Amino acid sequence: MTVFRALILAWLDLLRPRILRLALMGIALTILLFVALQSAVFWALRSFVPGNLTLPWIGSWDLGSALSWGSLALFPLMGFFLMAPVAAGFAGLFAERVAEVVEEMHYPARQGAGLDFMDGLLESIAVVLAVLGVAILSLFLTPFLGPLAPLLLFGANGWLLGREFFQMAARRHMDEPQATALRKANASRVTLAGVLVAVALAIPFVNIAVPLLAAAAFTHLFHLISGTSGQGSRYPRG
Repeated sequence: MTVFRALILAWLDLLRPRILRLALMGIALTILLFVALQSAVFWALRSFVPGNLTLPWIGSWDLGSALSWGSLALFPLMGFFLMAPVAAGFAGLFAERVAEVVEEMHYPARQGAGLDFMDGLLESIAVVLAVLGVAILSLFLTPFLGPLAPLLLFGANGWLLGREFFQMAARRHMDEPQATALRKANASRVTLAGVLVAVALAIPFVNIAVPLLAAAAFTHLFHLISGTSGQGSRYPRG
């Protein structure tokens, strides 16, 4: 099946030195940001929450210190809901380079043209905002949807991730309307690949490298779907 072939090729590419270096940089930046964010929450609670609270039978209690240390318990929850948008944001910094390396290795006669900086930045911001919005919506709806909440999270994230990553890959070879038409013509495969990426983003530690995996996978998926992408392609860049 085309989707699984693209994902397998992407996993193998992730172990290649040129892409592995980019993955390690993305992982380091993601971890650094989460540590900085947790440190900021810890410092803010310790600095601005009133000091002592007197409780019956317990006595004086340093509320700021207790809440700051207690905030560490929120770190896994914060990671679950924010890892996807944060990692997707950093992936935007490297996605073009990943696509370029994948095409050099696998499709040397069908290499696309990289997006300019502003286009790449806007695509990255769109991914972050979309995934963050779904995560927040899922968080608020969880009490009402119960066990259906993960289906909402994975389904919506899968559609959004598939849409954005496929557009990134396709726009190296065609203009926006053509990329959109190709994506809609293959909506089921693009969405399935996005859902599988969204599920992988929920796996601790693995999820840090998943956005770069997605960049490689959707580059493969574009080529497997379009067949050719060079001169004489069915989908020339306009």
